[in-house]
Amino acid sequence: MQPNPSNGNNQHDHQHGVNRFAVIPTALRLQADTEHTGRGVTIALIDSGFYPHPDLTEPVSRIVAVADVTQSDHRLELNGQPHDWDWHGTQTSVVAAGNGRLSEGIYRSLAPEAQVVLVKASDRGKITEENIARGLQWVMANKTRYNIRVVSISLGGDEDVPYETNIVDQAAEEAVRQGLVVIVAAGNSGCTDHPKPVPPANSPSVITVGGYSDNNKLHNQNLDLYCSSYGMTADGFLKPEIIAPAIWIAAPILPGTANYNRAQALAQIAAAPDFQLSSYVRTMWQPAELPETLQDAAPEKIRAIVETCLRENKIVATHYQHVDGTSFAAPIVAAVVAQMLEANPHLTPATIKQILIATADKIPGAPLLRQGYGVLNARRAVNHASREVHALAHAHFQPPRVEAGKIIFFYHNDEAERVMLAGDFNNWHAAQIRFHKPHGIWRAEIEAPPPGRYHYKFIVDGERWIDDPSNGLKTPDHYGGFNSVLNVK
Repeated sequence: MQPNPSNGNNQHDHQHGVNRFAVIPTALRLQADTEHTGRGVTIALIDSGFYPHPDLTEPVSRIVAVADVTQSDHRLELNGQPHDWDWHGTQTSVVAAGNGRLSEGIYRSLAPEAQVVLVKASDRGKITEENIARGLQWVMANKTRYNIRVVSISLGGDEDVPYETNIVDQAAEEAVRQGLVVIVAAGNSGCTDHPKPVPPANSPSVITVGGYSDNNKLHNQNLDLYCSSYGMTADGFLKPEIIAPAIWIAAPILPGTANYNRAQALAQIAAAPDFQLSSYVRTMWQPAELPETLQDAAPEKIRAIVETCLRENKIVATHYQHVDGTSFAAPIVAAVVAQMLEANPHLTPATIKQILIATADKIPGAPLLRQGYGVLNARRAVNHASREVHALAHAHFQPPRVEAGKIIFFYHNDEAERVMLAGDFNNWHAAQIRFHKPHGIWRAEIEAPPPGRYHYKFIVDGERWIDDPSNGLKTPDHYGGFNSVLNVK
């Protein structure tokens, strides 16, 4: 069902600019490509609830459909009363595809022209694995109708279990098989006793996104890892694959709430000149939740208290605050994927995953178990996507497979001049098994060894020993990296 947008939310008589506590816009933070805007791509977001924010509906609505998998009569009305459970999805959808309408364009996403489908998967804020799975099934059933190419999920199930036994994981795997790029937040339990991702973040075919912090500093080379979930899943897959900004991210404050009214009032007072401060406080002390006595205070005291409130409530502009969590790292990656698909609509989910992995930048000295293949490089990923010319099959980005008694390995790297294969099965001989590149993809084969568990690596141009980026099964190599794992039955 489509919402009925209105221009009512944009009739403001106050400035929409940022305040002195502003955070870095995402495009500037990532030095991202801004020529690609996600045009022609639809992102489906599965979340707890949504409100049709002006950053998605003005000047024209880009919300092409909404669905509530918990009830059949859901309507998304601009003049309706939002609920607490709508805030999270409103923020993730705007981080993915907002155009910055209420921030004078400053806090636009990387895909401000992408269309969105909003899928509510909570029952009054309660989220179950069954409803997450229903959300994925609804997206699959409607992907052609709405041209859905990307799915962003910032929800999680109950516990890390083998993916073949879990309904959410199975739905996520089927979505990828049907051509959808599924982006999932890793979760925020990385600093707890139970740091492993839960469904669908443990699904082998999805792109699981962890987080990092640049401490809101432009061009910061000393990145810190966020407390995002990580580790080997119950099936032995390494998660996350990549990490993206997970703190100091601008997101909207839910319209129609006391928090929204308070942020608006505080922003107006903060922007007032000294001679008007007392009259502004006299008019707005209640929505701003300030002491009534502050209207008689000196301008210096008023400004100090107002700025303390802005900082403590993380308010960075009239209608925005900064947020943290991998819930927001995932839609940032989803926006980059929308850019990639705009640049090259023929990319498959497996190709996109491989490009994101191949173009990521590792944080020196940070544990690989927590950062996966490294930090999202948005500009490089889009550039690589636009140059991809090979007709690559899904099978080219899967773990090694058996064909006629042989094990077949694939590797995609157009810059490599020579690729070799070494592992337990050939006593780690680095110059014995050569890859060949018949159709734009490196390919090697070996006679199937006896049943067992084998470790292996690729050697690129005689120098770089790397794990297989298409095989999520990993094990530490005791040199700070990972070996890929091959199970022969």
